Amino acid sequence: MSAHRKMLPRLLRRAVLACLCIAGTALAQSQRNAQIVVAFTPGGPVDFVARLIAEPLGRELGQTVVVENRAGANGNIGAEYVAKAAPDGAVMFLSSVGAIAISPALYSPLPYDPVRDFAPVSVVVNNSTVFVVNVSNPANSAAEFVADTIKAAQPTPFGSSGSGSTPHLTLELLQAATGAKLLHVPYKGAAQVITDVLAGRVAGFLGDLPGFIGQIKGGKLKAIAVAAPRRHTLLPEVKTFAEQGINGVESNNWYALLVPAKTARATVDAINRGLRAALGNESVRTRLRDSGAEPAASSPEELAALIKADAAKWSRIIREKNIKAD
Repeated sequence: MSAHRKMLPRLLRRAVLACLCIAGTALAQSQRNAQIVVAFTPGGPVDFVARLIAEPLGRELGQTVVVENRAGANGNIGAEYVAKAAPDGAVMFLSSVGAIAISPALYSPLPYDPVRDFAPVSVVVNNSTVFVVNVSNPANSAAEFVADTIKAAQPTPFGSSGSGSTPHLTLELLQAATGAKLLHVPYKGAAQVITDVLAGRVAGFLGDLPGFIGQIKGGKLKAIAVAAPRRHTLLPEVKTFAEQGINGVESNNWYALLVPAKTARATVDAINRGLRAALGNESVRTRLRDSGAEPAASSPEELAALIKADAAKWSRIIREKNIKAD
């Protein structure tokens, strides 16, 4: 028997073993839970959206997807965790505008680069920012609320989900447009702010509608303005800021899905397809819209362009107002 023919069984065994190793690795990956990291505390609007899409997204991807909350520093703690994760698609980041388009202008140094360290996957939802106050507040519009703060002897306490967060920056837009006398009170997440608005410890909040639509519909919070070009379909009686004569107060806090940089484009595309299918589920779409969020899947390139545009918008406000992180 020739040397070449003697080598064939050995090469065949090696090939079979290699195939078994590859199959075993793929099986291990498919059986491993994937994570959607939320950089805020449980109970807030980002957490709500993450938990709503986790199961249908996992079903599309063929694996269990769990939500992990890593709160703090306006989303930076969760963002850094995802940026340093393995680029295999098992760790995903559901981010609001903050950690990706605001933090670069707010923190120096930042422990991650929003462009270099992430691969955009898709926008998930768009959110209208709504101005809410305690139901006992005498103001029935933003214009009335502003007038009351100007008359008050002391600045009126006003909550946000953190210094430099979208609610904080929208508050700054409101003050710049009206001269309202507000005392900014930063929290670690939207859920805590809402608790204190309900308790009367702070007067108001400019936040994402999904975080408190239930309290509005239940008569526990009063909505007095929408920071959008048009009224919201769930709150048709609530005027926009512009309708109340207050111009320049518009804010869309989108949520988007990203993965670590160097994740294979094929993996990014697979997650994008899975997310589109999950958002196409009628039950998911209905629950999102009933919460006040608008499903808004996009291509990775469209998300990248959105991040670039909003980074320019919010960084300008941060520079002009000399806003610093907590």
